[in-house]
Amino acid sequence: MRTQSNAQVVKIYIGEQDTWRGKPLYAALVTRMQEAGISGVTVLRGVEGYGAHHQIHTARFEVMCQGLPMIIEAVDTPDRISSILPILDEMVTEGLVTVRDVTAITYTKDSTTVE
Repeated sequence: MRTQSNAQVVKIYIGEQDTWRGKPLYAALVTRMQEAGISGVTVLRGVEGYGAHHQIHTARFEVMCQGLPMIIEAVDTPDRISSILPILDEMVTEGLVTVRDVTAITYTKDSTTVE
């Protein structure tokens, strides 16, 4: 079954070395967003990039592999995304957060379908 709705995507750009209370920040953010009832969250690890300080971080073998970029992406209704922004204000001390409107298309199995 296919459903379509208005949604928002929040993307959080941080470094893999960033922490929150002794835990990797990306993992702490996923936990907090799950507790807040966000529909879906994905963490992506970049292979190369730079941020505000313009220092390149890379996974290339000839360069030390540390501090790779991490992107946490969450999709939900605008109300739910708005509700987690104060959490991000509290937890993200250095990074970038973007929010954009999207059309979400969700595919699920029809409960009447027999496998």
